[in-house]
Amino acid sequence: MPDNDKSPLLIDIREDDLLALSAPVLDTLLHDHTTGQNIFWATHDYEALGRGYDYHAPILPELITGERGMVIRPRVLKTRAEQTDRAKDMAEVFTPSWVCNAQNNLVDEAWFGRKDVFNIEDAASHTWQATTDKITFPEGKTWKDYVRATRMEMTCGEAPYLVSRYDATTGEPIPISERIGLLDRKLRVISENVDTSGEWLEWAQTAYMNIYGFEWQGDNLLLAREALLWTFIEYYQEKFHKAPLLKSINYIAYIISWNLWQMDGLKGVVPDSCRNGVMEKEMTLFGEQEKLVNCPGCQQNDTRRHNGQYCLIRDWKNDKKKIRFIDLLK
Repeated sequence: MPDNDKSPLLIDIREDDLLALSAPVLDTLLHDHTTGQNIFWATHDYEALGRGYDYHAPILPELITGERGMVIRPRVLKTRAEQTDRAKDMAEVFTPSWVCNAQNNLVDEAWFGRKDVFNIEDAASHTWQATTDKITFPEGKTWKDYVRATRMEMTCGEAPYLVSRYDATTGEPIPISERIGLLDRKLRVISENVDTSGEWLEWAQTAYMNIYGFEWQGDNLLLAREALLWTFIEYYQEKFHKAPLLKSINYIAYIISWNLWQMDGLKGVVPDSCRNGVMEKEMTLFGEQEKLVNCPGCQQNDTRRHNGQYCLIRDWKNDKKKIRFIDLLK
C-alpha cells in the first residue's frame, strides 16, 4: 500500500511492492489484451542487462523484481544521459504539471461552460491553487455525467495528463488536494458526492472505464498503469481512512490493463508488428511456396491496410465488447 511519506523517491512505485501486494495484480498490469501475451520492452535501453531485455522481449515479473527491482524507474529518476537518449530515439519529452493543468482546465472550461472549476492558475509562477468548495454543475449536467465523460491521453508516457501523483519533469510529489489529472478530477467529484464505500467503488470503476491512453514503450506503459492503480488506492484511503479490499484493487487493475494499452499511434497496431520485406510460406495449387510480404498500409500510408496486429480495446458501455481502436477513428 502507498506510504504516507512524500519524499521524492517514493514517486517510484516499486514492482516489488506490487508483487508483495498481489502477484496477480502485477501480472494483470503486465498483460496485453491484444496479443494475449505481456507488454514488451519496445526499447533498446535495457539490452545491456542480458537475456530477456531485448527490444521484442516481453516484460516478465522476474525481470523487474528482486535483484532487478530498480530496473524500471520514472523518467525523472533516470540519469540525464538516459533521458537525452530517449528524447533522441523516441522523442520522449514529458510535460510539466502546470502545462498539463492548463490544458486540462481548457477541457473542463468547455465542458462546464466556465473557468476555474477545479483550480485557479497563476500563469506567472506556473502554479495553481485548488478550489475548496464542492464542485457545482451546469444546468442539464450532473456529477455522474462528468464521471462518465470519456477522456484519453495519446502517447501517454507516464500519463501525467491522467493522474498527477508527481510532476513528471521535477519529481515533486503532489498532494491529493492539489492534483490536476483528468482522472484525479473524476475521483475528486466522486468523493464529494458519495459517502459509502460500495457506491464510491462503483463510480470509481465507472471513472476508470472512461479514461484511456496508449503508449509505445513498455516501461512507460507499465509506469502509467501503476500510477493509475496507486491513484485509486490513495483516493480510497483519503476518503475512507483504510485500504480498499484486494478484490477491488484487482478489478481496477483489470480495467487499467484494457484502457491503457501498447500501440503505434500512427498505425493503430502493436508496435513493430507490421511485416515488411519478410518471406512467408503459403499454400498454392503447387504446394507450399514462399513469397515476399510487404505491409500495404506501410507502403501506401493507409492506416486501415496494415498487416500488423490491430490493437483491441474494450467498449465498457456496450456489453464490454472488444473492438479495434482503429475502428473508432473516422
